[in-house]
Amino acid sequence: MDALYTAAATATHGRDGRAVSSDGKLDLALSAPVEMGGDGQGTNPEQLFAAGYAACFGSALGLVGRQAKVDVTDAAVTAEVGIGKQGQGFGLAVTLRVELPEGVDEETGRKLVEQAHQVCPYSNATRGNIPVELVVE
Repeated sequence: MDALYTAAATATHGRDGRAVSSDGKLDLALSAPVEMGGDGQGTNPEQLFAAGYAACFGSALGLVGRQAKVDVTDAAVTAEVGIGKQGQGFGLAVTLRVELPEGVDEETGRKLVEQAHQVCPYSNATRGNIPVELVVE
């Protein structure tokens, strides 16, 4: 693959540190969520992954919508990223909730969401590695 763009970020001190992108546009405190014993004062890797996946999937949905000549510009994608024990370590699971605009029928919407799941780089990266559930609302 020839990369069109490469993002770089550095995290220090793990879940209780800071994450900074190479261009300085992202600079935030990290902390483990309360549910995992942290103070919950900063963001956490699962929130960052959820935000990235939701945004990327929304763009993929827009692409397949334009190709199908279906206006999905007002669609909203919510990514729920769960973390839990898996064997000796931890694993992730994702639910993508896609709220389609009025006027997009259920069958068309489902088809577009499934096509977006084939196009989205996050979906391609996670496929076969973690469970991803698609929910069309």
